Amino acid sequence: MSRFMDEFKQFIARGNVMDMAVGVIVGGAFTSVVTSLTDDIINPLITFLTGGGAEVSGLVVPGTSIDFGAFISAIINFFITALIVFILVRGMNTLHDLTTHEAPKAAPVVCPHCLEEVKEGATRCPHCGGEIPGGAHS
Repeated sequence: MSRFMDEFKQFIARGNVMDMAVGVIVGGAFTSVVTSLTDDIINPLITFLTGGGAEVSGLVVPGTSIDFGAFISAIINFFITALIVFILVRGMNTLHDLTTHEAPKAAPVVCPHCLEEVKEGATRCPHCGGEIPGGAHS
């Protein structure tokens, strides 16, 4: 149980909770916008293109009509929401990569005699014992 609590504290300390909370809030708000787009703009267009009929002739379900327009709207709603979430996550990952970019490591210093790597400032190679005039510099 103690390990679980330690992991939970690390999870909160990393800021993932805030990212998740912002994602849920923005996702909820954006879902209503996409639902409005599909209900108020796309669904009427589908109804217009299909001639205003939503029922399927030959298929009888007592007391129920089959609404293909609503189904197509739900699919479009899903894809628009998934696309926007993908773009947001991709943007956040790119931003994270840019802010946590590590400085490039300096090229290793190489002994001029044996071509083995030596520490910066070394005056002799630890591998071949050759003298490095002026010390090793990158």
